[in-house]
Amino acid sequence: MSTGFSVTTVAFAAFVHHAAAFAIVAALAVELALLRGPLTVESARRIQRADLAYGIAAAAILAVGFFRVFYFEKGSAYYFHSAPFIAKVSLFAAVGLASIYPTLEFLSWGKALRQDRVPDVTAHKMGVMRSLIHWELVGLLVMLLCAALMARGVAVLG
Repeated sequence: MSTGFSVTTVAFAAFVHHAAAFAIVAALAVELALLRGPLTVESARRIQRADLAYGIAAAAILAVGFFRVFYFEKGSAYYFHSAPFIAKVSLFAAVGLASIYPTLEFLSWGKALRQDRVPDVTAHKMGVMRSLIHWELVGLLVMLLCAALMARGVAVLG
């Protein structure tokens, strides 16, 4: 499909899309590592920064992904008839939904952190957040499989 965009532009969009995906994995790994240890003022602030990076990277994936589907690459007709693409987008939404609880919890720490106090978080909440982050990472791994299948034209519908 000829898009009118230069090969360099299309390649740069792919680079940004992939870099953002790696940034999400890195942010989740940082959050998970910091949630394993004792929560301190500094670790809580680092978790909040990692979660902010996660959100920025997720927004970049959505924005660049939109352009890749509709203006670059193979075109929306190809992607919307690809079972792996549909699965990948569905998983992205599921991972995004799973991230809401930890993000809201991290945001709730703001007042305590402004007062240089360790946020009061129960062991149960910590466990739930660690579990959700584990599931987010599993979802991202399955998305990688979907991306590889999609790129090779596996399971095209119709």
